[in-house]
Amino acid sequence: MTRKQKRIAVILGGLAVLGIAAGLVLYALSDSIVFFYTPSELAEKGVKPGQRIRLGGMVETGSWNKGDGVHQTFVVTDTIKALKVSYNGAVPDLFREGQGVVAEGTLDDGGGFTADTVLAKHDETYMPKELADSLKAKGVKLGKGAGQ
Repeated sequence: MTRKQKRIAVILGGLAVLGIAAGLVLYALSDSIVFFYTPSELAEKGVKPGQRIRLGGMVETGSWNKGDGVHQTFVVTDTIKALKVSYNGAVPDLFREGQGVVAEGTLDDGGGFTADTVLAKHDETYMPKELADSLKAKGVKLGKGAGQ
């Protein structure tokens, strides 16, 4: 083997090792990746029940049922479609009807959403950028500072 061939073999071997390492990292992260959807995007994309996702939108006015104890239900809408969310736990203090919310959990077989985490916006001008961009694309008018 000439010097040039040895150098090429070392470079190709290094690239192969890097490729394998990147593949293993991506495979390990695939279980923890959580995609963000609005209710209408869920209907379009055909997300399977049991897949872990983030659901974002506005809490529909009049839909929040505080239930007994810590079980709560509410409807998340993007003004086009709506999805009923079931949550066991205390919602954040800033959680209100008509405000932006991001819920993380899974779709159930009945077409509802079971959340294990609920995030509410922290003041009158903040909304998660993903949610603001998605709602703006659907023609929803948002207040000053949304999505920043």
